[in-house]
Amino acid sequence: MPTARIYQRPKNSTQSGRANTNRWQLEFAPEHAKHADPLTGWAGSEDVREQIRLSFPTREAAIAYAEREGLAFTVHEAPERKLKLQAYADNFR
Repeated sequence: MPTARIYQRPKNSTQSGRANTNRWQLEFAPEHAKHADPLTGWAGSEDVREQIRLSFPTREAAIAYAEREGLAFTVHEAPERKLKLQAYADNFR
């Protein structure tokens, strides 16, 4: 039975906005180990599910899809945002 991971993407530290951080992602766990290609040396595998990443508007929609398709899944909550409030004058203390 394929396993999946459901998570909400956190905001990248290099981003100033929060676009697409409210969507939930479902991605499949790899079923086969990666191996080095003899010609190029790049890592790869025969597992095409590794390339699939589904996007859902809500956590419940992602869970409903996984249950409907008979997938074993784990849900990873997004880390809580921590705001560090600081004044510009604090840079010169």
